[in-house]
Amino acid sequence: MQDSIAQLRARVRQFVEQHAIPSEEPSLAHDVQRLDAVVRRLQGVAREAGIYAPHLPPEYGGLGLDWQARAEILEEAGRSFLGAPALNCAPPDQPNMINLLRHGNAAQRERYLLPLVRGEIRSCFAMTEPAPGAGSDPSMLRTTAERQHGKWIINGHKWFISGAVDAAFAIVLARTDTGATMFIVDTSNPGYRLVRNIAGMDGYQVGGHGEIVFENCVVDDDAVLGEVGQGFAYAQARLEPARLSHCMRFIGRASRAMEIAQQYAAQRESFGQRLADLQQVQAMVADSHIDLHASRLMVRDCARKMDAGESVKHDSAMTKIFVSEAVWRVADRAVQIMGALGISDDTPVSMIQRELRPFRIYDGASELHRATLARRIFQYGLRP
Repeated sequence: MQDSIAQLRARVRQFVEQHAIPSEEPSLAHDVQRLDAVVRRLQGVAREAGIYAPHLPPEYGGLGLDWQARAEILEEAGRSFLGAPALNCAPPDQPNMINLLRHGNAAQRERYLLPLVRGEIRSCFAMTEPAPGAGSDPSMLRTTAERQHGKWIINGHKWFISGAVDAAFAIVLARTDTGATMFIVDTSNPGYRLVRNIAGMDGYQVGGHGEIVFENCVVDDDAVLGEVGQGFAYAQARLEPARLSHCMRFIGRASRAMEIAQQYAAQRESFGQRLADLQQVQAMVADSHIDLHASRLMVRDCARKMDAGESVKHDSAMTKIFVSEAVWRVADRAVQIMGALGISDDTPVSMIQRELRPFRIYDGASELHRATLARRIFQYGLRP
């Protein structure tokens, strides 16, 4: 099995080097329509290479990899901004596929999951709201879904919804009388309105970050995903694998930034010697390798527990905190080593750093996870 995963990783590396990285360019980073076209083209190449959809079971056209194998493949794909989207294992579509697999009925899988798997459409996950709505605290959810005349009427305001621009449908979290519920809403619904694409510091976000308004958005019972009132439970179950997948991809991205910085330091001379011969630069490179090694170990330990069916609520939070901050440190050191070149668009290092900064906020800010961890530690008397 290890040999086959090693071979698969080699094919992903070849795809990233020969197809994904050459397709990157600074002007593409914030051009949602062009980005869509490039990703669709790369998805066709990925299918032909036999590396498409590593997270999905074979009956849905995927590779059926367990979490430990995914750690290898998603890291390799994550070296390129376009790698994970090309393999169709990037958020929000990847966790949306998992939601539909776990909780969707046969009709919902046929209508939404299969086209999503084939890369024919995209989707988004609408949970985050402007203040005073849901953010780090999902219990502040203000979007409502009221039952009227045998239908559901959704009203609410969402923003920073990744993938919203040109998405075919949204999985929407809304309050009902019996608790938070997930609804599948077609973006062609007259009550669904995309207000704008919110510009951000990151790039290569397929579908951008949308602001959405639901105004008397009418949906039928067949729009309910899973059971009414189980939305928070479904969202929590979605977050743990999503956090771990982010970690896998961004370890790859940070590794690439340090590779580029090392190559620069080995060639660039200053004050009569190579940067690579300066102890301060050597320390930054060594610390980066330590950060990446520790990050991989935490991710793989968490992946092993997930494969064994163990709870990783505690482990995934620790992993997300550490990895999100470690990969930022690695990218920041890469920029520092490269100086002015590191903050330019002449190399991908600057964009990698900009992309990694929001990871300390995505899927729960580091401060929130630390507070939750500490409460759990004191509640259960957990030993260090």
